[in-house]
Amino acid sequence: MITAYFNLQIRRFNRLEPSVPTKHDSKRSKNHALRVEGALNPAPEKVRDPKFRGSEFFDPHDAVQVKYEMLRRVSIDSASVAQASDEYGVSRPTYYQAKVNFDASGIAGLVPKKPGPRRPHKIKDEVLSFLQTRLVPGEPVRARELAQLIRRELNIAIHPRTIERALKKSAG
Repeated sequence: MITAYFNLQIRRFNRLEPSVPTKHDSKRSKNHALRVEGALNPAPEKVRDPKFRGSEFFDPHDAVQVKYEMLRRVSIDSASVAQASDEYGVSRPTYYQAKVNFDASGIAGLVPKKPGPRRPHKIKDEVLSFLQTRLVPGEPVRARELAQLIRRELNIAIHPRTIERALKKSAG
């Protein structure tokens, strides 16, 4: 995710696109790329910094750039956190979280992380051993039936695809 974001920024900065799209097409494709990468600012209209109005470089739709400029405004221009948060259209807790992320990881820390769980969180050892005792060697995995069985006996709702992934991972 981070690499794609920075590649987009480098192309935009250097203007290396093979054919120069119209300004409208370029903006639409950049916004699409930002949306795909999770870096599209959900409220660009709240950004009131004059640099972000009428500039090709400063883009209020780019959440990473907005957060970076907000941090720069506080640390370099000595603006207050409340003033910078208001000017960039975010809450003070968002500012402080961006600062922690930036201090820990640099600009890469400002790139939004994919939401949701990072791994199956319901497949604990107990559930996995329960599943493995129900498998019949040589028979196909009946994940839907196993999901219903887990719900009945362990009172845990697990998607059949999660069961398939967990069993495949434990076998490999």
